[in-house]
Amino acid sequence: MSDPNASSQWSTLDKDLNRLSRVEAATIYAARPLVGVGISLLFVIVAALIALLLTGQTPGAFFIVVAAALGAYMALNIGANDVANNMGPAVGANALSMAGAIAIAAIFESAGALLAGGDVVNTISKGIVAPSSLASGHSFVWAMMAALLSAALWVNLATWIGAPVSTTHAVVGGVMGAGIAAAGFSAVDWGTMGAIAASWVISPLLGGVFAAAMLAFVKWRVIYVEDKIAAARVWVPVLIGVMAAAFGTYLVMKGLKHIISVGFGGALLIGAIVGLMAWLAAVPLIRAQSRGLENRNRSLKVLFQVPLVVSAALLSFAHGANDVANAVGPLAAIVYAQQAGAMATEVVIPTWVMLIGALGISVGLVLFGPKLIRMVGNQITKLNPMRAYCVALSAAVTVIAASWLGLPVSSTHIAVGGVFGVGFYREWYMERRTRQIAEARPRPPHIAAQERQRRKLVRRSHFLTIIAAWVVTVPAAAILSALSFFGLTLVLGG
Repeated sequence: MSDPNASSQWSTLDKDLNRLSRVEAATIYAARPLVGVGISLLFVIVAALIALLLTGQTPGAFFIVVAAALGAYMALNIGANDVANNMGPAVGANALSMAGAIAIAAIFESAGALLAGGDVVNTISKGIVAPSSLASGHSFVWAMMAALLSAALWVNLATWIGAPVSTTHAVVGGVMGAGIAAAGFSAVDWGTMGAIAASWVISPLLGGVFAAAMLAFVKWRVIYVEDKIAAARVWVPVLIGVMAAAFGTYLVMKGLKHIISVGFGGALLIGAIVGLMAWLAAVPLIRAQSRGLENRNRSLKVLFQVPLVVSAALLSFAHGANDVANAVGPLAAIVYAQQAGAMATEVVIPTWVMLIGALGISVGLVLFGPKLIRMVGNQITKLNPMRAYCVALSAAVTVIAASWLGLPVSSTHIAVGGVFGVGFYREWYMERRTRQIAEARPRPPHIAAQERQRRKLVRRSHFLTIIAAWVVTVPAAAILSALSFFGLTLVLGG
């Protein structure tokens, strides 16, 4: 006979083990963010050690080592926040898995930074602060350190609260705050700052209006026609050609400007040739891909998936080429100042500095990028491949138009503005259809009001959070930078 007491003991032990396993699982889940923090800290330490090994004999090597750590920290935050603008729509439209998006973004961001990131970058003031005002003593080095630290801290905070912000604007605010702390308000070019402030409004509006216009066109010419597949065979290759032309021009102007030096007209010509070739190649491919598809909206999504993935990869390449300077530009300026004993408005970026920026963006993306990718792709409004394609096309075309007009715009604001534009256009369209139905079949006012409320297709809480973060970015980074500058001055004996 079995002992009932023994059976009871085993039962109790099993329950305890079950409880322990649940506690263990909860502990692992809670500790997961700490793993990312630990890896990030290790990356920052390695960047500082590399700087020490390569510049240890340079006068003022201490400043270079500290700046390398701050540059690595900034690069991590760019990867965590900014890359979501490129990959979010593709993930939200289910054209890419999260793992696939991270892999593609990491490869193309690094390639853009290393191949086309630029040998020479305007690092000091971006036209915001007069370089002569920072020329005395160590004030220039401390100002660059303060700008890097404040920008990284602000972008880190924005990522934590789930707000995609412009890292360029964060660096602008950091430089402005350090310049004011070092030389007073007269050191700032307020005309340039006014143009940057105007871009807070111009960027998202341009991106949103163009994305909404493209979605309206797709609905008019492809979605709401009797033979959707026949319409798609005509217009999808055209849209692919337009996308290729836009990205050809965009990459020449923004991503490859340090390799190929051409004017705006030349960039447009190159883009037009690329677009024509893409259109000619897409005609037979779309015809073959559409063969056997049913005449329904679900079939149309298939035809937009591959172009959407390609556009996300190209956006990542251009972003890596264009925004790596936000992380390593001030670091390169500090390296130059310590090695040459002078400062310059333009400096050559050493290879090891560019590597820190490129790898930092990729590491930050892998560790912390999914949160913002989900925000942009899933939590603002519902995206499908057609809507996401309109957002990607809007990002490229709007940057080109703004460059032609000489407007300072943010690619972050344009992309997120495109997502908002698509969502608000869908709201307007649904509201219009609801009114038409109500006119045909009148309903009590309270029921009609409830139906309109249910058809809100953009989450207002995210909209308000993101807009507030955009408005606050420059002043918040400036205040943090000024405080950092005073702190460095006190600690380092200025």
